[in-house]
Amino acid sequence: MDILFSSLDILARWDVVLALLAGSVGGVLIGAIPGVGPAVAIAILLPATFSMDPIVGLTVLLGIYGSSMYGGAIPAILINTPGTAVNALTTYDGFPMTARGEARRALSLAYSSSFFGGVFSVICLILFAPVLAKVAPLFGSREIFLAALLGIILVVVAHRGQSLIAAALACFGIFLNTVGLEAVKYSKRYTFDQSFLSSGIDLIVVVLGLFALSQAFFLLQGEDEKTRITRLKGGLFQGLRELGRHPRVAGVSAGFGVVMGMIPGVGEFTAQFLSYTYAQKSSKRPDDFGHGSSEGLIAAETSNNAVPAAAMVPLLALGIPGEALTAMMLSVFYVHNVVPGPQLFQNDMPFVVALYLALLILNVIVLVFLLFATNQLIKVVKIPNRFLGVCILTLSFVGVYSLRNSATDCIIAAVFGLIGFVLKRLSLPAVPIILGMVLGGIMEVKLRAGMARVKTPFDFIERPIAMILFVMILGVLFIHFRRVWLDRKELKQEKWSTKHSSTTFGTHLSRRRDYLLTERGKKLRAKRSMFSRRSTDRN
Repeated sequence: MDILFSSLDILARWDVVLALLAGSVGGVLIGAIPGVGPAVAIAILLPATFSMDPIVGLTVLLGIYGSSMYGGAIPAILINTPGTAVNALTTYDGFPMTARGEARRALSLAYSSSFFGGVFSVICLILFAPVLAKVAPLFGSREIFLAALLGIILVVVAHRGQSLIAAALACFGIFLNTVGLEAVKYSKRYTFDQSFLSSGIDLIVVVLGLFALSQAFFLLQGEDEKTRITRLKGGLFQGLRELGRHPRVAGVSAGFGVVMGMIPGVGEFTAQFLSYTYAQKSSKRPDDFGHGSSEGLIAAETSNNAVPAAAMVPLLALGIPGEALTAMMLSVFYVHNVVPGPQLFQNDMPFVVALYLALLILNVIVLVFLLFATNQLIKVVKIPNRFLGVCILTLSFVGVYSLRNSATDCIIAAVFGLIGFVLKRLSLPAVPIILGMVLGGIMEVKLRAGMARVKTPFDFIERPIAMILFVMILGVLFIHFRRVWLDRKELKQEKWSTKHSSTTFGTHLSRRRDYLLTERGKKLRAKRSMFSRRSTDRN
């Protein structure tokens, strides 16, 4: 109880309350604007949070992270355009409801599902906090190194069909982290006698380039889209009652979100896929999915909003981010000399509980705000893309320059903006670069610390948790390579069946027709027609 009261005292500060309100409402607005998204907003705001207290800066970023998916459901349901990437699945059943004239019902159900998923995950994590406090001290340097290695492997294998390029981009991120003076002997690495590289490549500069500037370039090169929004009539409270009629789907989807959020590199997309598949398989009306099913909408929105709070677990317990947004938050910790990991749970438990309570409160604030302000909020969907691009471009360069008052940082950010733009056009992931930079630094430091007591390779995994993590790494690699082998085998079978599918009557006719169109076939047809005329003349 003392920890709870201490956490409430932290949240009762006026600047924390203001940050919570600004982050919650601002996240909804950002999520409702297609093409922006929380990653861009957090990247732009990141330099400003460095001057704030840790709890204030993290509360703003958590507010945007946790509430953007609420707002992202609005354009997904009304105009079939997801506000954030994780709201793509919402369009499957949300927009068909709008086409049937049930936009108010769809929005209400999306808000209620998101609220349930967010609150469920925060309650789970508050209840598990004492367990995490006991488990976290068992992680030493070797265990954290193996956990970081597992995280980067999971990030790579999560990009199915793009795992090779994801691995290459993750290695590129690790390389970027090595540029500059190394921390032990202060020797220069990959600086090429350039003074501006001696301090290394700043993570925030890369984040702003890959996410904010690349999105600005993407919006500027496109065309403005005209959207027409009809005003919603009636209240938005009926979704809470309808959600109560599907407790099984909501509970299982929230559970998937919590579990997937705690695994680095997995996140919202896997949680949504599993939840949606389960809801469809267990539904009495599976044919309705994709055509306006309330269960499908509940599964999509509940699972993705259960992830943000769960994603804080590896960040706070081990100092290992699972995706780009938590990697950005990690930089806020480092700037204020607050090191997430086992010591944080031992020495500053009220701070951890305050973060979880902030996530709980922001869900309440967002739900109340949306239930009364949706009719006014939907107007942000009409903001032109090019205007958004100019705003993002300006704010991004201001944020980069404010870090160190360096024009060189602006040039580096512009270069990474072009790299991010190319990756977007090629539909390649940029997240592995960021996680490679963050996790690469953790792996290097912990490996050097852990090797001091290692004499043989087996000493590295002699402790139980290290052995478990090592087995998990081998298991993940085995499953991945087995899946790749099965995919290649299936592809070869498809090619073979296509090449040898000559047993059907239609294929015989097709081959016969192709043969007759060749020069040899034309001569054969000429001979046959001549023989046919001779036979006719004789008769």
